[in-house]
Amino acid sequence: MNEAGSAPSPFSLEGDEVHLWVAGLDQPASRLPSLRGVLSADERARAERFVFARDRAHFIIARGFLRALLARYLGAAPSRLVLAYGPRGKPGLAGAWADSALQFNVAHSHDIALYAFTRGRAIGVDVELVRPLEDMGQLAQSVFAPRELAVFLALRPRQQEHWFFNIWARKEALLKATGDGLARPLEEVDVSSAPGDASASVSLPAPRPAASASRWMIRDVAAVPGYAAAVAVEEPLGRLACRRWE
Repeated sequence: MNEAGSAPSPFSLEGDEVHLWVAGLDQPASRLPSLRGVLSADERARAERFVFARDRAHFIIARGFLRALLARYLGAAPSRLVLAYGPRGKPGLAGAWADSALQFNVAHSHDIALYAFTRGRAIGVDVELVRPLEDMGQLAQSVFAPRELAVFLALRPRQQEHWFFNIWARKEALLKATGDGLARPLEEVDVSSAPGDASASVSLPAPRPAASASRWMIRDVAAVPGYAAAVAVEEPLGRLACRRWE
């Protein structure tokens, strides 16, 4: 982690590459002051609105790591980066970096954060802790497309759990990439594949040409044991690299 005023050496990211970074959010308390120090005033204010100390710490760590990673791609100081948010909360660069080709997205679940970076193309990412849900079958009926639901119902109970969160992560990643968020009903988005296939086909009723399903590629990411994760990116997708951020 670089100090707030220093400019770190940049990471190399080619045009068709996607870089993923996994980070643990349970960090020593001694790291919080330096991470908090690179946040904007708005981010610090948001952190203070969390009721529970663990949630507050996770927010500070996740945002501090995001700024550190962005800084390594941009060759800038983490504290000087300006972030902006779309109508449905999708983050992007603003200020002096508004015209940068660097695109990114962030997701977190429990104590894990996942960051995705590429150049010149929209990208979305999601990560979900795989866990039992009492109403999983009911949720699947309400948010899965017909092909997804057919595969889900044909699986054994233990397999259903992993399939459910794989599909959920794919949908979230795609809708974050398109910028639609949860404004688009999840059951309209079909990201099905055969069980065990890490690549998803995409069926996406598009209210506008820019959201055409043919533009998107989705890949499952074996980032952390016990979690389901996926990345969605505009074509073409070249090298996909996943690393641990310490």
